[in-house]
Amino acid sequence: MPRTVIVGDLHGCAAELEDLLAAVRFETGVDHLVLVGDVVARGPDSHRAVALARRLGAAWIRGNHEQKLIAAHKRGKSLGPDHRKFARELSPEDWKLLESTPLWLDLPEHGLRVVHAGVVPGLAFARTPPDAILRVRTCPKAGHWSRASDGGPLWGSRYTGPPHIIFGHNARPEPQIWPWATGIDTGCVYGGRLTALVIDAGQVMQRGDAARDFLVSVRARRRYYEGGPPVKTVAKR
Repeated sequence: MPRTVIVGDLHGCAAELEDLLAAVRFETGVDHLVLVGDVVARGPDSHRAVALARRLGAAWIRGNHEQKLIAAHKRGKSLGPDHRKFARELSPEDWKLLESTPLWLDLPEHGLRVVHAGVVPGLAFARTPPDAILRVRTCPKAGHWSRASDGGPLWGSRYTGPPHIIFGHNARPEPQIWPWATGIDTGCVYGGRLTALVIDAGQVMQRGDAARDFLVSVRARRRYYEGGPPVKTVAKR
């Protein structure tokens, strides 16, 4: 039976993606791979991560790091050294792939919407600024949002669906589990873990603590980038 495997922020951690897909026994050509964005930058092998996404036919949601590259490519915006080096090495086919990434993906059979960072509680999704979808972390009050970690309550704590939102961006040592939202960025590039949500065909996402039964993680092989959330020194598969 085909499954949907939704993977948190890669940041070039291609080896960990291979570890995770092996752990869930991913079947190429059968299972459906979804990447929540920030596939590239900061980590060890962005080019290999892009190649894996292409080879596996992944649905790739746009993250803020992809948006940064696209903005530089289209409008000449400046890039830091890490992004600039990667951008210089991208082929025309790579740029086409990056620029085709959507801001969200709806998976109605699972009752899910996949975005990179989140949504704004109290604001209709159709009216949500793209920058919020790419960068929101907190929600100071209904209809308002902040990219800051200390800008108020985490947005997932205030969101009421449907649909259930699967998101990344705001790296944490553990998945964020809210009644209507599940965050799966567990800071692989910072030495944490790479996490996937695995759901069977036709299965509807369970909410709250029941969401934990859908999650599988593998530990990072090492810490690739300084900064980010505190990480556990021992992480179990």
